[in-house]
Amino acid sequence: MGKKVTPSTSPIEEHHRVVDFIDQSTYSWNLERLRQNVPEAEVQAICKIPAGFQTALEASQMTSANHHQRPQTGLLATSRLRSCVTSLFLLLLLLYVLYSSSLILLPPSCPLPSTLQKSTSSSTTLPLPLTNYSKGNQQEQEPIILPQKSLRYDTEAKHIVFCIAASSSLWDKRKEYLKLWWKPKETRGVVWLDKRVRTRRNEKLPEIRVSGSTAKFKYTNRQGDRSALRISRAVSETLRLGMKDVRWFVMGDDDTVFMVENLVRVLSKYDHNQLYYVGSSSESHIQNIFFSYAMAFGGGGFAISYPLAMELEKMQDRCIQRYPGLYGSDDRMQACMAELGVPLTKEPGFHQYDVYGNLLGLLGAHPITPLVSIHHLDVVDPIFPQMKQVQALHHLFESTKDDSASMMQQSICFDRRRQWSITVSWGYVVQIIRGVMSPRELEMPTRTFLNWYKRADFTAYSFNTRPVTRHPCQKPFLFYVKSSQYDKGRKQIIGVYARDQKDPHPYCRWQMNSPDKIDSIVVLKRPDTQRWNKDGEVNIASVLKRLGQVDPMYSYDLAIFDFQGYCIH
Repeated sequence: MGKKVTPSTSPIEEHHRVVDFIDQSTYSWNLERLRQNVPEAEVQAICKIPAGFQTALEASQMTSANHHQRPQTGLLATSRLRSCVTSLFLLLLLLYVLYSSSLILLPPSCPLPSTLQKSTSSSTTLPLPLTNYSKGNQQEQEPIILPQKSLRYDTEAKHIVFCIAASSSLWDKRKEYLKLWWKPKETRGVVWLDKRVRTRRNEKLPEIRVSGSTAKFKYTNRQGDRSALRISRAVSETLRLGMKDVRWFVMGDDDTVFMVENLVRVLSKYDHNQLYYVGSSSESHIQNIFFSYAMAFGGGGFAISYPLAMELEKMQDRCIQRYPGLYGSDDRMQACMAELGVPLTKEPGFHQYDVYGNLLGLLGAHPITPLVSIHHLDVVDPIFPQMKQVQALHHLFESTKDDSASMMQQSICFDRRRQWSITVSWGYVVQIIRGVMSPRELEMPTRTFLNWYKRADFTAYSFNTRPVTRHPCQKPFLFYVKSSQYDKGRKQIIGVYARDQKDPHPYCRWQMNSPDKIDSIVVLKRPDTQRWNKDGEVNIASVLKRLGQVDPMYSYDLAIFDFQGYCIH
């Protein structure tokens, strides 16, 4: 029997407390193999064995019979440690359960910070509110009402300044277009020419100025003209004149006709204090590809808000120098807009009209938007037959002066008994077609025109079109507006539309009523100058009475349509 060592002083007990966390047999076996090949000093250095444990390791090796047995005191220590770990785990689990139950059973009582409460009263974007769902507080809650943003602004014609790009060589002819829509006491603007021209007194024209020199700017496009440089700077040069109370600058060409009232209606939708670049693309898909779908074509006109014009004026000269290879003025303008980070806001009422031929198909199926401008008046046919272009445009303005908001707005109706399809482009033309056509077809413009490259290719347009019918029985009967007058007693506009007698109609074999006996159509309509101010409402046109139920009144040569019933618009 060896000498008994007390647990409190035995290093073996200390050793067993350490090896409880490792496998002693594996540790000792690996240590023995290491001793056979490595000196003792290096073994201690490699294994980093504490000096106090060395004697304990030697004593454990001497008891080879009980090499894999641990003393009873080691087992007791292990069980105590495991019980402590288990207790700790149970305690943490209990705390987690209590915390989770408090989140589920108790409502949050944290109010919104005062800074957030202030921000919710002035912003339409609200953070997610912390809501108390207890029954006692449900009655005290008030619904969150978002402030309604004003959809219209009090913009008037006096707030708009026109920047008209003109050529001295074409001025004598094109100034007549300008006289059609210019109102000296209402409109403001400047005509920018390449050189001085002769003017007459009492001509109702805007101020005429000569553009500044562009000799310092490079221009390398062989297909274009250097005049694009001076035209692109028209807005900046107009801004430098220092006009007061300006909200919008509107760019246009000398062969562009603006409907000023409708322009005001369109711009009233936008906040003039923000950066806006408003216009439209070309009707030609190829033109949009060649230039950009993100570009407003200058012939159709575009509008720039005053703050954007200020930013443009600061950098435009440097911007122009970076794009010497561009073709025209409007693509240079769009390049500068891209550098300023301002995208194009599209308004389809600005019409570039990159087409040739008859505009009947386009104007007879105008989109549901105010007609703002018409361009390329020297290229397209007169909009009314047997008239020159200036005379035809003057006739259009006279016919729509009592309700310019409804100009060219298309309405589609059907006469069920006679099996007719009828479209009305108010202030312009009424078309009667034998047979029933779907509204989907009738709202598409007929291809009475050619694209900008004079090809009869319907894929070259940036919008849907339909072909001119070849069937002799479905050729439309055209009734152009002849006169228009407001009747104070009836509170209606009485419009008379006369048939185009020089438009031939081939023989039709269909056994059905023909409109060829009608020479004139009278259209009755109540003025609706606020039609574009009805935000959120669908403008169901008060157009024709339902022809399937209440027929229009026919005489031998006259049909009367009353714009008061229901129809597709």
